[in-house]
Parts: sequence; structure tokens; C-alpha cells
Amino acid sequence: MRDPYEVLGVDRSANAAEIKRAYRKLAKDYHPDRHAGDKRAQAKFAEINAAHEILGDKDKRRQFDRGEIDADGKQRFQGFEGFGGPGGGFENVDASTFADIFSAFRGAGGPSGAQHGGTRTFRFTRTPGGGTQQAGGGAEEDILRSIFGGAMPGGGQGTATAGRSAAKGADLRADVGVRLEDIAAERKPKVTLPNGKTVQVTLPKGVADGQVIRLKGQGQTPASGGAAGDALIRVRFVPHPLFKVEGADLRLDLPVSLDEAVLGAKIPVPTLSGKVHVTIKPHSSSGRVLRLKGKGLPKTGGHGDLLVTPRIVLPEGADKELDDLMRRWREAKRPSPRSKAFE
Repeated sequence: MRDPYEVLGVDRSANAAEIKRAYRKLAKDYHPDRHAGDKRAQAKFAEINAAHEILGDKDKRRQFDRGEIDADGKQRFQGFEGFGGPGGGFENVDASTFADIFSAFRGAGGPSGAQHGGTRTFRFTRTPGGGTQQAGGGAEEDILRSIFGGAMPGGGQGTATAGRSAAKGADLRADVGVRLEDIAAERKPKVTLPNGKTVQVTLPKGVADGQVIRLKGQGQTPASGGAAGDALIRVRFVPHPLFKVEGADLRLDLPVSLDEAVLGAKIPVPTLSGKVHVTIKPHSSSGRVLRLKGKGLPKTGGHGDLLVTPRIVLPEGADKELDDLMRRWREAKRPSPRSKAFE
């Protein structure tokens, strides 16, 4: 992948807010939902997300800036303990460097060791203190085995230590918006990952807004052939025009007319699974909560409740009969509904 700073179009000195703004703009421009069937847009979208995986993570960004990981998030070759360099290892060693290493051990003028046809060969082994020591005999292969900790380039395996396993692929992150109706019906929402792959998400009982669900093995597959990373899906509840979420419970404000509050009534009430009727008792005040059992969201061991709060709504515009009645009430000096603490 290209340099993540170049992909997002930001300077290396950009702060976290600038990186986030650049990412959101590009992700919106190249989102697969806006470019259905466009492979180039999908590839660009995946590249944008991979760049944000590096620069959007404080620790990974530092590692990239220090050269410890590459643009794909893979560990760079940093050398091996017990050999030269500031950190006691070879840095960015290539084939020519190894050729120089071997040439240093050839000929009669090198350090003392076993002579084999004009070529002195040495084997280096790790000491308990973490350094290296030289032992006569062996072949150039022994040097390679020692340097690679037992793992030979091309798949050879030494007897001292096991080869390192291939690096795991990067994790992918995505948000999925879910409706309350879908949660109640336990439907599985679909989400398109940054790599263009679409997966279904099983929502756990009692899922919360903002909760992150990990999908094992659905992340980036490394070119090295290691295990795929994971997909981290953040659940976002789509705001509902009627219901407010409180854990597994839902709250609903129910408008009632003045005559329904005074005389009582049976009123249809919407729920996530259809309408039900509730009884408003005569002389009901606003704010008195009615609990409908099991009409909330799924949770471990059942469902939450729907909490219905009647709210008295006066008629719009003037109503002469109502105004006359209220004047008579006021002239009768009825007791105030407020306690003395309000006066």
C-alpha cells in the first residue's frame, strides 16, 4: 500500500482531528454504497480504511513513523540480537549484506576456525547472556540458521528454535446502523467492510448502542499468507421517532386529550411488534408511567418493558366552552396542585 499520509492527503505533522476529518471525507466519497459495482472505488475505499487503521491509531502511527511497521501494518525486519548496530542487530539486512558477512569468513586470514577447502566457516550460537559465541566447523548454512533463530530462508528449519509464525493480518473497523424494530425481531444486519466484503452480524442479547462486536477472521488477509485479522463492528442504533432506549427498556410519551385524562379512555399504543391498547384511568395526571411488560428490546432471559407516559395535550386554538369552564374553576379557588415548596 502507498504511504498512508499520501493516501489520506495529510501532512506528517497533521494532528488527530485533521486525520479524522480527511478520513471521513474520503470514506464518504468512495463508500461502496455510492459506487455499486465500481471495483476501483471499492479498492480505493479499502486503501483509505487501511491508511486510517495506521494513522487513526496513536500507537500504530508512532510505530509507522519510527519505521517499525510498514504501510500495511506489518512488522519491518529489524535485525537479530547479538549482532552489531545500535540495537545489537542488523537493520534492513539484504542479500548483499549476507554476502559481505560470508566473505569476511573466507580465506586463511580470518579468525581461527576449521579449514575446509580454503574457506573458513563458523557457526554462531546464542549465549545465555543474549550475546553470541563462535564455534568451529559447520557450514555457511549454520550461520544462516543461527541468524534466523533456526528458521532458514525458503522454509528450512533448524533444530535449536522454531521459526516465527507469519504475521496476522490487520483488523478492519466498520459501523453498522440498526433499527430498533430489527433488534426486537432479532434480524442480522449486513455491513460492508473496508475491503468491500459484506458480512452479516449476529447481535447478542442485550446489545447496546456503541458496542463493538468482533468477527474472527473477517479482517485483512496478509500477503505473507498468515492468519486473517478480525472485523470490529461498532453497533449504532438508528434514532427512533417515538421510542427512547434505556438499556433493554423503551420509553414512549403518549399524547392524551383533556377529556381522555379526566374521563378515562382506551388508547391504541404503538410497540415494536404492533399496536396494543392501554387503559387510561379517569382523572389520570401527566407523568404517571404505565408499564407494558415484555414490549422492550431483547435481553438475556427475555425482553425489557415499554414504559408509557401519558402527556396531556390541550386543543389547538380557542375553545369557548373550555375557557368558560376554566374561568369557573379559577373563580371557585380550587386547591393548587403545587405543594407549598413551590410558593
